[in-house]
Amino acid sequence: MPIIGIPLRYSKLEDGRPILYLTEKLRRTIQKGGGFILPIVQTGDYDYINTKYNEFSELSLKEKENIDKYLDIVDGVIFPGGFKITPFDKYLLDRCIERDIKTLGICLGMQLMSCVGEDFKVYKNDTSINHYQKDNNILTHNVNISKDSKLYKILGNDKIKVNSFHRYHVEINNKYKVVATSEDNLIEAIELQNKTFNIGIQWHPEISYDFDENSRKIIDYFINICSR
Repeated sequence: MPIIGIPLRYSKLEDGRPILYLTEKLRRTIQKGGGFILPIVQTGDYDYINTKYNEFSELSLKEKENIDKYLDIVDGVIFPGGFKITPFDKYLLDRCIERDIKTLGICLGMQLMSCVGEDFKVYKNDTSINHYQKDNNILTHNVNISKDSKLYKILGNDKIKVNSFHRYHVEINNKYKVVATSEDNLIEAIELQNKTFNIGIQWHPEISYDFDENSRKIIDYFINICSR
């Protein structure tokens, strides 16, 4: 059973207390696919939800060592969706790339990948296509996939329908290759070349895993390759 590391995300309870969380959809999906989940807990003494990005100090040597201890254990890492990126997330991704740890980025996770080596920038969606659906049980729009991509080899199709839960999108730097776009030309998937598996997707296959074959193909392939 492969060990899948998942960095926890940041939010607040109704009474204002900050929390770190893992969504139930992602937990259940990874376990259905045969993965063992290892939550990767943030290593700094911060209130991560209330601290602004420019208020974080540089990671200490001890914090970096703790991150590497997690990566010594895992077979792969999933960077999940969420609402905030911190230096912890960026360093964790950098080390995954350096160590060629199999990595899947989902929604915000893909957007994190897009800013490797650069400042994090997103742009508000301004399009007629609905990129922020409210119903978890449907697929919203089409995505066109490059035939020379690993994603195409996994899915066996150059056009699929996906769900969509993002109000912002990214432009790409020179590190990753764009391998899928929506009908309104927003970036939907990116890949890092010359790595075993380092793919980011803008949609949420963990949410549609139970009713969509393509979502199952992505998750199952990732878990299977992590077991090798």
